[in-house]
Amino acid sequence: MRRLPVYFLIDVSESMAGEPIEQVQEGMRTIIQELRQDPYALETVYVSIIAFAGKAKQLSPLTELFKFYPPTFPIGGGTSIGIGLNKLMDCMDDEVVKTTVEAKGDWKPIIFLFTDGVPTDNYSKAIERWKNHYSRHCNLISISIGDNADTNILKELSDNCFTLNDTDEQSFKQFFRWITASIKTTSMSVANVGDDDLSLASIDGINLTKNGTYPINSRIDENFVIIPAKCQETTKMYLIKYAKRGPVAEEIEAIRWMQEFKDKFKLVGAYPINEKEYYSLSDGFPTNRNISTEQLIGRPTCPCCGNQYGMVICECGNIFCVGEDGHSECPWCGMEGELTIGEGSSDITRGRG
Repeated sequence: MRRLPVYFLIDVSESMAGEPIEQVQEGMRTIIQELRQDPYALETVYVSIIAFAGKAKQLSPLTELFKFYPPTFPIGGGTSIGIGLNKLMDCMDDEVVKTTVEAKGDWKPIIFLFTDGVPTDNYSKAIERWKNHYSRHCNLISISIGDNADTNILKELSDNCFTLNDTDEQSFKQFFRWITASIKTTSMSVANVGDDDLSLASIDGINLTKNGTYPINSRIDENFVIIPAKCQETTKMYLIKYAKRGPVAEEIEAIRWMQEFKDKFKLVGAYPINEKEYYSLSDGFPTNRNISTEQLIGRPTCPCCGNQYGMVICECGNIFCVGEDGHSECPWCGMEGELTIGEGSSDITRGRG
């Protein structure tokens, strides 16, 4: 039986921590549930999920729809879109059955690429490989989640480049319904008439814009400040996330924010992560980039234990949490001492984003 492979290539970099990755997680569950109720999809669709941050990992190999269960998404440091692309192409080489003289192979794979940031790796060779050997034999849809991603690069990969302008819960639900409808339409076309040309559903009523643009940036995502930290009570790791500007509802508020808080970042939240998975998906290269605490607006509590101060700087340079007890032990280096309040600002090493 000819299969319709559907790959999800998902950015799990630090900037996706919190609500974005939770919405993607929930959206994937919804997609699978909906597709299982469609007889054409159930007959043809096979699904795989590949996550990329500084490194890339196939979380789920190409699996028949009724046997597929969405994995839990980890978080890693960096946004290595080139490494993610190479992992996708390697997986397709291993899993997608090619047409031969003797037999028909699988239908054209559908790929949904999600990212919310700018690449932090050298992606040029991966894009060249994609264009030369894969682009004509696949249907790739690239989606910028929010307006911070570099859509110039995404448009190099596919003419089907979209920006999801709003990232609230309702917008994500509409977005994933659009993905589900697009897969259903293509699977029906495959099953009925043997046509594997991509059939995208209408974007009417969805705050989804085709072919947005964003200037190419440096190899650190300048739209976010991500700070790794550890909980003193549990030793578990968490990420503190700041954004260049907070979510604003009105244009006048956006202008006020840019004028009043230029070069500053607003606290989004602090999110517990799996430390082992984080480092396994991070590129391992130091950013060598610091951020002054004067540029950071807001301080988090610890998401692991609830300690009031979730961003305390140890002499080793790492960040941890403390509670009301003045005596503390750094979960990074083991140094013990009394908590003191310093004057002025401090520089903190930031993640790649």
